[in-house]
Amino acid sequence: MVVYLKNIFNDAGNVTLFTARFFKEVLRPPYEIKEFIRQCYIIGYKSLPLVAITGFIMGLVLTLQSRPTLVEFGAESWLPGMVALSLIREIAPVITALICAGKISSGIGAELGSMKVTEQIDAMEVSGINPYKYLVVTRILATTLMIPLLVVFADGVGILGGYIGMNIHSDVTLFRYLSRILDSLEFLDIVPATIKTFFFGFFIGMTGCYKGYTAANGTESVGKAATSAVVVASLTIFIIDMLAVQLTDLFF
Repeated sequence: MVVYLKNIFNDAGNVTLFTARFFKEVLRPPYEIKEFIRQCYIIGYKSLPLVAITGFIMGLVLTLQSRPTLVEFGAESWLPGMVALSLIREIAPVITALICAGKISSGIGAELGSMKVTEQIDAMEVSGINPYKYLVVTRILATTLMIPLLVVFADGVGILGGYIGMNIHSDVTLFRYLSRILDSLEFLDIVPATIKTFFFGFFIGMTGCYKGYTAANGTESVGKAATSAVVVASLTIFIIDMLAVQLTDLFF
């Protein structure tokens, strides 16, 4: 038990130092602009198909599952607003972040872990390149920027999926459907949900980079880094979401 607690405190201290180093390095030139743009392309653009499919299915299924209950109470006109609110405030941010945690965080952990095992990171340090700035800072900044954009994209595709799902059993024009959504949405429905996605993106990148950058020697550690990155990132997303919901309810 004592050894277990000691390992927990050691990991917490290492993560804190790793995170503090990020905020120190991100402000110090030179800036790796080209690598940052490349990571935005890999993390953001290449994740669009997966996010689009997931968002469309979320909107379609949520509409088809909710419609019978609302029809029973004569409240079918509330369906577009309910679907949009559910997607924007909770479902789309969390599900999209979890998918990105599985795809992006594991990929970063495996990539940096393999570089650590094959001593490529050590070679970068010997050649005078700052591997932390080149490998870690660029990836964390890219995830912090791209995850919110992917969530907004998932919101739009999910609303489109809800429109198609609603028209399976009824005939509603797109203009009327969007009008009902805009009538039910408020500014405070969008802002807190968007702000928390930046934290999702930051911790997805931070977890993957930490697990990969600090991987132990041996090829087995690469798989462990990728797996633990997904688990920790997913758990962190749920914790951040819980805190965000409590803070939103408290202040708004």
